[in-house]
Amino acid sequence: MSLELCILASGSSGNCSILRTPAGVVLIDAGIGPRTCAKRMNGTGVELDDVRAICLTHLDSDHFRPTWLGTLLNRGIRIHCHRSRVADVLDTLDHDAAEELVVPFHREFEPIDGLRARAIALAHDRLGSHGFIFEGFRCRIGYATDLGRVPAELIELFAELDLLAMESNYDREMQLSSGRPWFLKNRIMNGSGHLSNEQAFDAVRKILDRAQRRRRRLPHHIVLLHRSRECNCPRLLRKLFEQDERIAARLTLAEPFHRSPWLRLQPAAPPLVGEQLALAWD
Repeated sequence: MSLELCILASGSSGNCSILRTPAGVVLIDAGIGPRTCAKRMNGTGVELDDVRAICLTHLDSDHFRPTWLGTLLNRGIRIHCHRSRVADVLDTLDHDAAEELVVPFHREFEPIDGLRARAIALAHDRLGSHGFIFEGFRCRIGYATDLGRVPAELIELFAELDLLAMESNYDREMQLSSGRPWFLKNRIMNGSGHLSNEQAFDAVRKILDRAQRRRRRLPHHIVLLHRSRECNCPRLLRKLFEQDERIAARLTLAEPFHRSPWLRLQPAAPPLVGEQLALAWD
């Protein structure tokens, strides 16, 4: 077994993904409560007891809920959050014992044995968010949601992945014509809120182009996260993204209320050394 990803929930009603490794299970965000999480896990082969750590992109309520407190304490699940948000996590949990479970990260960390993570700062609202590259067991996953805008660093670091998961939140025309108040539209569209479909499509194509220029592998799966229920729809997403044949064959749309299938990865072949390298040229 290598790395496998299952999106339990993705959207403004809650975000939570399972990353299963040979060394155990990590959650990316915990924006649905533990009871809902346990129900969504039914049939996956994973239970709450298997979770060893949670990696938080940021602390909006659709990404982290304080109802996890009892589960965290009872099971000793560690919470990895950026060092600038540790005090906020502890305030949210409001329990002295929680301090032992919160593990700050700055740039690189190891949420579970054999799995390395690299955090990428994202411009989401006033306090920002973080995307992640998870690497281990000969696989590499890029995960980014609530971006605001796409930093050049992300394009660079996501250019060689086995799985690419990126936010594609809203359709611009649907957003502009919606009944939402202008301040909310502006917050979402001003470069520090969410990515439009067109922005996400452009970013994904740049990532694939860069990988091909470097003769690197393309991801087995491309997952679109955090779709707006009011200002987006699956039909529009598929129509746009499937214009690129490289994306069409790999596309998964994450849903808010039911989980994705397991997205399984084929480990990259190990580098050839010694006699293997010589034989490869025979």
